[in-house]
Amino acid sequence: MQTWKEVIGQLKQTDFFKHAYAYQKQQRMLGINVFPPEDQIFNAFVYTPFEKLKVVIIGQDPYHEKGQAMGLSFSVPVGIPVPRSLCNIYKELTDDIPGFKIPNHGNLVPWARQGVLLLNTVLTVNEAQANSHKGQGWENFTDGVIKAISSGCSNIVFLLWGNNAAQKASLIDGAKHLVLTSAHPSPLSASKGFFGNHHFSKTNEYLLAHGKRPINWQLPEFLDGTEEL
Repeated sequence: MQTWKEVIGQLKQTDFFKHAYAYQKQQRMLGINVFPPEDQIFNAFVYTPFEKLKVVIIGQDPYHEKGQAMGLSFSVPVGIPVPRSLCNIYKELTDDIPGFKIPNHGNLVPWARQGVLLLNTVLTVNEAQANSHKGQGWENFTDGVIKAISSGCSNIVFLLWGNNAAQKASLIDGAKHLVLTSAHPSPLSASKGFFGNHHFSKTNEYLLAHGKRPINWQLPEFLDGTEEL
Protein backbone atom coordinates (compact mmCIF):
# COMPACT_ATOMS: atom_id res chain seq x y z
CA MET A 1 0.00 0.00 0.00
CA GLN A 2 1.38 3.38 -0.99
CA THR A 3 1.45 6.42 1.28
CA TRP A 4 1.01 10.08 0.43
CA LYS A 5 4.71 10.55 1.14
CA GLU A 6 5.54 8.17 -1.69
CA VAL A 7 2.92 9.57 -4.10
CA ILE A 8 3.57 13.24 -3.43
CA GLY A 9 7.30 12.73 -2.99
CA GLN A 10 7.60 11.75 -6.64
CA LEU A 11 5.35 14.56 -7.84
CA LYS A 12 7.27 17.14 -5.84
CA GLN A 13 10.32 16.42 -7.99
CA THR A 14 8.54 17.54 -11.15
CA ASP A 15 9.08 20.91 -12.79
CA PHE A 16 5.37 21.74 -12.72
CA PHE A 17 5.17 21.26 -8.94
CA LYS A 18 8.29 23.31 -8.35
CA HIS A 19 6.91 26.10 -10.54
CA ALA A 20 3.49 26.12 -8.82
CA TYR A 21 4.99 26.17 -5.35
CA ALA A 22 7.49 28.87 -6.25
CA TYR A 23 4.74 30.95 -7.87
CA GLN A 24 2.54 31.07 -4.77
CA LYS A 25 5.61 31.83 -2.65
CA GLN A 26 6.59 34.69 -4.97
CA GLN A 27 3.07 36.14 -4.75
CA ARG A 28 3.30 36.16 -0.96
CA MET A 29 6.71 37.86 -1.11
CA LEU A 30 5.15 40.59 -3.24
CA GLY A 31 2.76 41.32 -0.38
CA ILE A 32 -0.26 39.69 -1.99
CA ASN A 33 -2.60 37.76 0.29
CA VAL A 34 -2.52 34.15 -0.91
CA PHE A 35 -4.95 31.56 0.40
CA PRO A 36 -4.83 29.19 2.12
CA PRO A 37 -1.94 29.96 4.49
CA GLU A 38 1.21 28.22 3.33
CA ASP A 39 1.12 25.66 6.13
CA GLN A 40 -2.40 24.59 5.07
CA ILE A 41 -1.88 24.09 1.32
CA PHE A 42 -1.65 20.31 1.63
CA ASN A 43 -4.27 19.81 4.36
CA ALA A 44 -6.28 17.44 2.16
CA PHE A 45 -3.46 14.90 2.49
CA VAL A 46 -2.91 15.64 6.18
CA TYR A 47 -6.48 14.90 7.22
CA THR A 48 -7.08 11.92 4.90
CA PRO A 49 -4.33 9.27 5.04
CA PHE A 50 -3.85 7.35 1.80
CA GLU A 51 -4.69 4.04 3.45
CA LYS A 52 -8.07 5.39 4.68
CA LEU A 53 -9.12 6.78 1.32
CA LYS A 54 -12.68 5.95 0.23
CA VAL A 55 -14.07 9.01 -1.56
CA VAL A 56 -12.59 11.86 -3.61
CA ILE A 57 -14.52 15.14 -4.00
CA ILE A 58 -12.83 17.39 -6.53
CA GLY A 59 -13.15 21.16 -6.30
CA GLN A 60 -11.74 23.90 -8.52
CA ASP A 61 -9.54 26.29 -6.51
CA PRO A 62 -9.62 27.59 -2.93
CA TYR A 63 -12.10 30.15 -1.65
CA HIS A 64 -10.57 33.56 -2.26
CA GLU A 65 -11.97 35.66 0.59
CA LYS A 66 -10.09 36.19 3.86
CA GLY A 67 -10.45 33.43 6.42
CA GLN A 68 -12.24 30.94 4.19
CA ALA A 69 -9.67 28.62 2.59
CA MET A 70 -8.26 25.84 4.75
CA GLY A 71 -6.76 23.45 2.19
CA LEU A 72 -9.90 21.29 1.84
CA SER A 73 -12.25 21.72 -1.11
CA PHE A 74 -15.64 23.24 -0.17
CA SER A 75 -14.67 23.48 3.54
CA VAL A 76 -14.33 26.61 5.70
CA PRO A 77 -13.25 26.96 9.35
CA VAL A 78 -15.80 27.02 12.15
CA GLY A 79 -17.03 30.59 12.62
CA ILE A 80 -16.82 31.51 8.92
CA PRO A 81 -20.18 31.90 7.13
CA VAL A 82 -21.04 28.81 5.07
CA PRO A 83 -20.44 29.54 1.35
CA ARG A 84 -23.37 29.20 -1.01
CA SER A 85 -22.01 26.11 -2.79
CA LEU A 86 -21.67 24.32 0.54
CA CYS A 87 -25.17 25.45 1.53
CA ASN A 88 -26.40 23.67 -1.61
CA ILE A 89 -24.38 20.57 -0.71
CA TYR A 90 -26.12 20.58 2.67
CA LYS A 91 -29.49 20.99 0.96
CA GLU A 92 -28.86 17.93 -1.22
CA LEU A 93 -27.72 15.97 1.84
CA THR A 94 -30.97 16.88 3.59
CA ASP A 95 -32.94 15.44 0.68
CA ASP A 96 -30.66 12.43 0.14
CA ILE A 97 -29.64 11.18 3.60
CA PRO A 98 -32.52 10.44 6.01
CA GLY A 99 -32.19 12.42 9.21
CA PHE A 100 -29.37 14.69 8.01
CA LYS A 101 -29.45 18.00 9.86
CA ILE A 102 -27.69 21.08 8.51
CA PRO A 103 -24.85 22.00 10.91
CA ASN A 104 -24.06 25.50 12.14
CA HIS A 105 -20.68 25.61 10.36
CA GLY A 106 -18.90 24.60 7.16
CA ASN A 107 -15.92 22.66 8.49
CA LEU A 108 -15.67 19.33 6.65
CA VAL A 109 -12.72 17.89 8.58
CA PRO A 110 -14.94 15.11 10.04
CA TRP A 111 -15.54 13.89 6.46
CA ALA A 112 -11.84 14.06 5.67
CA ARG A 113 -10.95 11.98 8.73
CA GLN A 114 -13.30 9.22 7.51
CA GLY A 115 -11.53 8.93 4.17
CA VAL A 116 -13.08 11.69 2.03
CA LEU A 117 -10.28 13.46 0.13
CA LEU A 118 -11.38 17.07 -0.41
CA LEU A 119 -9.07 17.96 -3.30
CA ASN A 120 -9.00 21.21 -5.25
CA THR A 121 -7.40 20.98 -8.70
CA VAL A 122 -5.53 24.25 -7.99
CA LEU A 123 -4.21 24.55 -4.44
CA THR A 124 -3.65 28.31 -4.00
CA VAL A 125 -5.32 31.60 -4.99
CA ASN A 126 -4.83 35.34 -4.60
CA GLU A 127 -7.29 37.23 -2.42
CA ALA A 128 -10.45 38.29 -4.31
CA GLN A 129 -9.13 36.78 -7.58
CA ALA A 130 -10.73 33.44 -8.37
CA ASN A 131 -8.60 31.19 -10.60
CA SER A 132 -5.62 33.54 -10.25
CA HIS A 133 -3.18 30.61 -9.87
CA LYS A 134 -4.69 28.62 -12.72
CA GLY A 135 -2.17 27.33 -15.25
CA GLN A 136 0.84 27.60 -12.93
CA GLY A 137 1.34 23.85 -12.53
CA TRP A 138 -1.01 22.83 -9.75
CA GLU A 139 -3.33 21.09 -12.23
CA ASN A 140 -0.51 18.78 -13.33
CA PHE A 141 0.26 17.97 -9.71
CA THR A 142 -3.34 17.15 -8.75
CA ASP A 143 -3.84 15.19 -11.99
CA GLY A 144 -0.88 13.10 -10.86
CA VAL A 145 -2.53 12.57 -7.49
CA ILE A 146 -5.78 11.42 -9.15
CA LYS A 147 -3.89 9.01 -11.42
CA ALA A 148 -2.01 7.59 -8.44
CA ILE A 149 -5.28 7.00 -6.58
CA SER A 150 -6.83 5.37 -9.64
CA SER A 151 -3.92 2.99 -10.14
CA GLY A 152 -3.01 2.36 -6.51
CA CYS A 153 -6.44 1.87 -4.94
CA SER A 154 -9.62 -0.10 -5.60
CA ASN A 155 -13.29 0.79 -5.24
CA ILE A 156 -12.89 4.52 -4.61
CA VAL A 157 -15.86 6.82 -5.25
CA PHE A 158 -15.03 9.94 -7.26
CA LEU A 159 -17.57 12.77 -7.07
CA LEU A 160 -17.07 15.10 -10.02
CA TRP A 161 -19.28 18.17 -9.84
CA GLY A 162 -19.24 20.64 -12.72
CA ASN A 163 -17.45 20.65 -16.07
CA ASN A 164 -13.95 21.22 -14.71
CA ALA A 165 -14.18 18.26 -12.35
CA ALA A 166 -15.89 16.06 -14.97
CA GLN A 167 -12.85 16.45 -17.22
CA LYS A 168 -10.88 14.44 -14.64
CA ALA A 169 -12.93 11.32 -15.43
CA SER A 170 -10.45 10.44 -18.18
CA LEU A 171 -7.75 10.01 -15.51
CA ILE A 172 -9.78 7.42 -13.57
CA ASP A 173 -10.17 3.71 -14.29
CA GLY A 174 -13.93 3.31 -14.35
CA ALA A 175 -13.62 -0.46 -14.14
CA LYS A 176 -12.00 -0.22 -10.69
CA HIS A 177 -13.86 2.76 -9.24
CA LEU A 178 -17.25 4.48 -9.16
CA VAL A 179 -17.28 7.83 -10.97
CA LEU A 180 -20.33 10.03 -10.35
CA THR A 181 -20.76 13.31 -12.24
CA SER A 182 -23.33 16.08 -12.03
CA ALA A 183 -23.71 19.85 -12.22
CA HIS A 184 -21.72 21.93 -9.74
CA PRO A 185 -23.36 22.92 -6.42
CA SER A 186 -22.80 26.60 -7.21
CA PRO A 187 -25.99 28.71 -7.08
CA LEU A 188 -25.54 29.25 -10.83
CA SER A 189 -25.81 25.56 -11.67
CA ALA A 190 -27.13 23.55 -8.71
CA SER A 191 -30.67 23.46 -10.10
CA LYS A 192 -29.35 22.06 -13.40
CA GLY A 193 -28.56 18.62 -12.05
CA PHE A 194 -26.79 18.86 -8.71
CA PHE A 195 -29.99 18.82 -6.71
CA GLY A 196 -31.40 15.32 -6.85
CA ASN A 197 -28.14 13.62 -7.87
CA HIS A 198 -28.24 11.40 -4.74
CA HIS A 199 -24.45 11.17 -4.80
CA PHE A 200 -24.14 10.77 -1.05
CA SER A 201 -26.46 7.79 -0.74
CA LYS A 202 -25.02 6.25 -3.92
CA THR A 203 -21.55 6.60 -2.44
CA ASN A 204 -22.54 4.74 0.70
CA GLU A 205 -24.36 2.01 -1.24
CA TYR A 206 -21.22 1.42 -3.29
CA LEU A 207 -18.93 1.38 -0.25
CA LEU A 208 -21.18 -1.12 1.53
CA ALA A 209 -21.35 -3.30 -1.58
CA HIS A 210 -17.54 -3.46 -1.57
CA GLY A 211 -17.12 -4.26 2.11
CA LYS A 212 -16.26 -0.74 3.28
CA ARG A 213 -17.79 1.26 6.08
CA PRO A 214 -20.09 4.00 4.72
CA ILE A 215 -19.40 7.68 5.33
CA ASN A 216 -21.26 9.33 8.19
CA TRP A 217 -22.16 12.54 6.35
CA GLN A 218 -23.70 14.13 9.46
CA LEU A 219 -21.42 16.84 10.79
CA PRO A 220 -21.33 17.66 14.51
CA GLU A 221 -22.46 21.02 15.84
CA PHE A 222 -19.76 23.43 17.00
CA LEU A 223 -20.54 26.48 19.08
CA ASP A 224 -17.38 28.57 19.29
CA GLY A 225 -14.75 27.01 17.05
CA THR A 226 -12.57 25.73 19.90
CA GLU A 227 -13.63 22.10 19.80
CA GLU A 228 -11.19 19.50 18.59
CA LEU A 229 -12.16 18.28 15.12
